[in-house]
Amino acid sequence: MSGDDDSSGWQLTESDPSVFTELLKTLGVPLIVDDLYSLDSETLAALQPLHALIFLFKWIPTPEESTAGTYDPEFPGFFAHQVVNNACATLAVLNALGNIPSLQKGPQLSELFNFTTGMDPQTRGLVITSADWLREAHNSLSPPSAISLDGLGLPRKTEDAYHFVVYLPVIDSIYELDGLKPHAVNHGAYGKSGEGWLGRAREVIENRIATYPPGALEFSLLAVREDPLPILQSKLSGLQSSGNQSEAAELVVKIANENSKRERWAFENSLRRHNHVGLVYNLLVVLAKAGRLESTKDTAKKVMKERVEKAKARGENMDDD
Repeated sequence: MSGDDDSSGWQLTESDPSVFTELLKTLGVPLIVDDLYSLDSETLAALQPLHALIFLFKWIPTPEESTAGTYDPEFPGFFAHQVVNNACATLAVLNALGNIPSLQKGPQLSELFNFTTGMDPQTRGLVITSADWLREAHNSLSPPSAISLDGLGLPRKTEDAYHFVVYLPVIDSIYELDGLKPHAVNHGAYGKSGEGWLGRAREVIENRIATYPPGALEFSLLAVREDPLPILQSKLSGLQSSGNQSEAAELVVKIANENSKRERWAFENSLRRHNHVGLVYNLLVVLAKAGRLESTKDTAKKVMKERVEKAKARGENMDDD
């Protein structure tokens, strides 16, 4: 969960695949994270091998007895509690990685998992959030906070809190790992045929989404999956060796799309690491000295008004359909 109090130096992070993928890279894990816009069979099949689903939702306090599924105090896998605010994104990642068998890990992450073996979830959470290197990796992709309004006597605005949880298979059941809950939540066994664990996970997540008002946009879903690039490149080499140029051409397009996505992610993360306040300030100073600030402001207002009108028009057209 995200909040201002008791963060112990952990900053807010965005629910963005580029942020999570960069964190996995820092942890020495050969996986990526992709946005998941649909839970249909075709979409899920295209992301295989898929190891876990990370669900972001607007957090609202609810009675423990309303929890779907069954608490499992004897959960056999890795589970850590969230003990400070703003750490839930990285904690969700660790709760996922700690339950993926035979996963390659970087030396620091391996040492952390080994050190916490046998600990209860609360102690694990304390150890994780006390790891300076992990907090620095988490904060490295957080939006910079360059302007402080503290001391101005302005009224405090209460922002909505959002929270990350994980759904993944452990042994023969689907588990929900939520660092704010006392135990891992068992959502029942899944069938080994067909879609396997993803079929059962879809039911659980769709039931949870159904608790929101129709059309609500207060949640998002991310998929933790194998990096497809090495697999695609290996297939491409095989097709080229066998002379299958038609299928090879299709794979070349897929590889190009993946590389383009990585380039976009790298650019977005470079922006996150840079504080643009100084640049914006100096641009405003230059415009003011040139006597162009007012005209630029009027142009910006006009452009924004046009965008709002276009957005309203699109919304009305959708309603008519």
